Amino acid sequence: MRAVCTICPHHCRLDEGQLGACRARIGKDGEVACENYGKLTAIALDPIEKKPLYHFHPGSRILSVGSYGCNLNCPFCQNCDISMVGGKDIGTTRVDCQELVDKALALRDRGNIGIAYTYNEPLIGFEFVRDCACLARAQGLKNVVVTNGYICEEPLLALLPLIDAFNIDLKGFTEGYYRKLRGDLATVKRTIELAAGRTHVEVTTLIVPGENDTEEEIDALSAWLAGISPDIPLHITRFFPRWRMTDREATPIGLIYRLAEVARKNLKYVYEGNC
Repeated sequence: MRAVCTICPHHCRLDEGQLGACRARIGKDGEVACENYGKLTAIALDPIEKKPLYHFHPGSRILSVGSYGCNLNCPFCQNCDISMVGGKDIGTTRVDCQELVDKALALRDRGNIGIAYTYNEPLIGFEFVRDCACLARAQGLKNVVVTNGYICEEPLLALLPLIDAFNIDLKGFTEGYYRKLRGDLATVKRTIELAAGRTHVEVTTLIVPGENDTEEEIDALSAWLAGISPDIPLHITRFFPRWRMTDREATPIGLIYRLAEVARKNLKYVYEGNC
């Protein structure tokens, strides 16, 4: 009997030993388990602004960790080396939750405020994020999630009380664009709505030439965000050719600044990124 994954809207039906579309969840003993639990591919003490979070403890640092896998399939993925592979394709270091929290605590004297779950898509490793966040919260550490927002409501609501800040990718503002990425816009919008009502949220939109780069789309996107709160910071960032989208140039810097001005008609805080 196949087990159904309930973390994201793909709802992968997995046979024993079969990996989901995200490459990080697996059928095991009639259930779905977190195959990448505690398996890290990247760990660094980053400025909080690198997440990017500009309105959450600016000037601080945060211990940032990532694993592998992602539940979207963006051809322009800027972190494809870890997001678009499975555990057999990349070296990992196994770290348990207490070890990670202890490391975060040891870095407090270097300005560390907590743990950021980032680099690949962290929420496909829901159980690891939840377990680490519980321990970190008990030690007075902050928990930050950098995510594509493609998660079902039930696991999101279970996680929200533990998370102090999110940066959520809003990759575009049309269902057609999200279908190309094997996701859906409605789910991500719902994630932003739920998170923004409960914790600190900033949003990032990567501008890909010829895909989501019109003034009309950014105006609609920023107006929708403003309907939740005009105080939500929006980061409009520059694309660089990566993975399966090396057939076009990096986003023109002038376009980033022009689209940021469009967004400022609706939002108080708009930032140009990767410029």
